[in-house]
Amino acid sequence: MPNIITIKKGLTLNLKGKAAETQLAAAQRTESYAVVPDDYIGFVPKVIVHPGDKVLAGDALLCHKGAPELCLTSPVSGEVIAVNRGAKRKVLSVEVRPDATTEYKSFATAGVEKMQRSEVLALLLESGMFSFFKQRPYDRLANPLTEPRDIFVTANFTAPLAPRFSYLAQGREDELQLALTALTKLTTGKVYLGVAPGELTGVTGVERVEVRGPHPAGLVGTLINHTAPINKEETVWTLKASDLLVIGRFLKTGKVDFSRTIALTGSEAKETGYLTVLPGARFTEALAGRLGKKGEHERIIEGDVFSGVKVDEEHDRMSYSIDQITIIPEGDDVHEVFGWAMPRLNQYSHSRSYFSWLMPKKEYVLDARVKGGRRAMIMSGEYDRVFPMDIYPEFLLKSIIAFNINDMEARGIYEVAPEDFSVCEFVDTSKIPLQQIVRQGLDELYKEMN
Repeated sequence: MPNIITIKKGLTLNLKGKAAETQLAAAQRTESYAVVPDDYIGFVPKVIVHPGDKVLAGDALLCHKGAPELCLTSPVSGEVIAVNRGAKRKVLSVEVRPDATTEYKSFATAGVEKMQRSEVLALLLESGMFSFFKQRPYDRLANPLTEPRDIFVTANFTAPLAPRFSYLAQGREDELQLALTALTKLTTGKVYLGVAPGELTGVTGVERVEVRGPHPAGLVGTLINHTAPINKEETVWTLKASDLLVIGRFLKTGKVDFSRTIALTGSEAKETGYLTVLPGARFTEALAGRLGKKGEHERIIEGDVFSGVKVDEEHDRMSYSIDQITIIPEGDDVHEVFGWAMPRLNQYSHSRSYFSWLMPKKEYVLDARVKGGRRAMIMSGEYDRVFPMDIYPEFLLKSIIAFNINDMEARGIYEVAPEDFSVCEFVDTSKIPLQQIVRQGLDELYKEMN
């Protein structure tokens, strides 16, 4: 009998613009590719290259000051053209101009199945593949010096317009299995794989768990909470299965190739479907003329509408864990008479202010407007209705705001990440930035405890 988890609390947001399961033309090659340290929470960068240096794909560009063996590596071969810095000489990015043909640094990955933990870990650290690993507590870059109790992988993407993992993994099942086998070397505990019902039935050596229900059923936090919750002073590592495909290809070929298939989605996308991109490229260059329909009054999001990041001048490059691009209306050109007070049939409302609850299968076009003003948190239980973890979210959030460490620990701060509160933030009538509050709380707690 398979392990099955059924989630009843949550929200399935049915948006227009799902990715058709067709392969689109690959993203264009750009003038430069960059590694951005801020994409890795907890990474303290030390630059180990200089402008003018020649590098291969897989050569280290930066290392972590707290663990020098942990590297961020170049996605292309070419010349280092810039080390961009901000205030107080903070490293913003390292840029590489690519060669016409990519040359790869070679790694000895043959026979991973027979390697010891230290050998597998050293390969992942040197190649930059370890940058995909996160840890809980604190939801930050995993510490390679700490052996995790368990490792959790989610292959069930339930966020709005999210890609279907079985499509991403089509024809690459051997790479996924190789990566999962490598994970079993890194812990004496279990490797849990959360999957959609009926998918990935052929994987071996791991604890396969079917997770059913609305979003956030597919989040790794939900998987952890319903299988093996984290206790104080325990550490677990987490990954997305789409990152495992990159790791599996590396272990199979011995070459660092960060390219990945992502979903292009959203009601304002010129075309929807799946395409291959190489992270580190600028969105405007790699996908020139292929994003919005109108080119204005549109919001481009890396990720989903619940927890994604707005593409702008501060975030203009694809991160290395990108799975999805969503394009929706900005809403800055919309003027409605009486706002939300008018009865409507074509707009969505979780609180049943409109008649959308009578049409559960209707696809909606939502824009980026907040549609409300910030105010004090209302203890109405609306978070509890969409929060499937065994935690009282309102009380935990209040303890984070007050930064009461004992209360935070008692209410489950070590188990959560900002994304776990994304649905709560969406339905919140008080329009409070819950994910930002949780992120700040985790960062401050980490400083206090370390």
